[in-house]
Amino acid sequence: MGPGKHGPSRSIQVRPFEPVDLDGAAALLAERHRRHRAAEPLLDPAFEEPVDARREIEELLAGDAAAGRVAHRGGSLVGYLVGISKDRETWGTNVWIESAGHAAADPDVVRALYADAAAVWVESLPANHYVVVPATDDELMAAWFGLDFGQQHVHAVREAPPASFGIVPRAELTIRPARRADLPALAELELVLPRHSQGSPIFSRLPIEPIDEVHAELEADFDDPRFTTLVAEVDGLVVGSAIACSLGESKSNVSLMRPAAAGFLGYAAVLPAARGLGVGRALGEAVLAWGRDAGYPAIATDWRSTNLPADAAWRALGFRPTFRRLHRGIT
Repeated sequence: MGPGKHGPSRSIQVRPFEPVDLDGAAALLAERHRRHRAAEPLLDPAFEEPVDARREIEELLAGDAAAGRVAHRGGSLVGYLVGISKDRETWGTNVWIESAGHAAADPDVVRALYADAAAVWVESLPANHYVVVPATDDELMAAWFGLDFGQQHVHAVREAPPASFGIVPRAELTIRPARRADLPALAELELVLPRHSQGSPIFSRLPIEPIDEVHAELEADFDDPRFTTLVAEVDGLVVGSAIACSLGESKSNVSLMRPAAAGFLGYAAVLPAARGLGVGRALGEAVLAWGRDAGYPAIATDWRSTNLPADAAWRALGFRPTFRRLHRGIT
């Protein structure tokens, strides 16, 4: 996205998104993705083609669309924005601008589009607005920050490690596949992240499931071949776990956010008493090795920005931010 060189936002005309706008919007999205891939080549090159970018926009417009807007300047389409609503039990009243839901020529267009669309959204959905933004586009990020959005979540990727990569945990630490006998320990570990997330500085409001329900879900899914569960043992006790799978199993890493072929570090947790022993890093390295051996050229993960241990751990393992989810609460 280039700098705002076209004068004040009053030169921009915003109106509702119409079918005739699809080709112009697709061209803008494909160009945004081309710039993004120049910074992060692991992203899917297919979306550099307007025909593929258009399909993503059409899918958003076919869903529960909160509002779609386009911006024109001097007779040319210079930006678009599409908002959708998601499950209110999880997100409250909400509008999401997904990774394929926006593209703009410059910051002035971003501001004009959001100002027009938000006037409609706030009238009926006055709480939570989310936007998923390419992490490498500083000007686009600054435009959304200037609209009072703040970072909430990070999506990241890295290459699968080379064949020479190996795990060298501390002598007392063992990483192995989970066994059915581990289910009680796995259930406890499934609650570590939700409990941690309720504290500072995350302050998640999501409810914590009863442990018997967590145990039952784990038992029902234990033999599902789509998921690989690893555990970390110290002196014979399970103190950590990680779940790996295809990124295709992730409901939050979709559309332009998803590399063409990637494994996924879907969950990792370490008991508080075992922190500082290198358990989290060893589990992360084990997932990287799993992804390489499963034939994935890339491994992806995501985390809350305010989950400080996760932020430090996954960056230290070489994960590079690809998209940032921004949030604005309106009361």
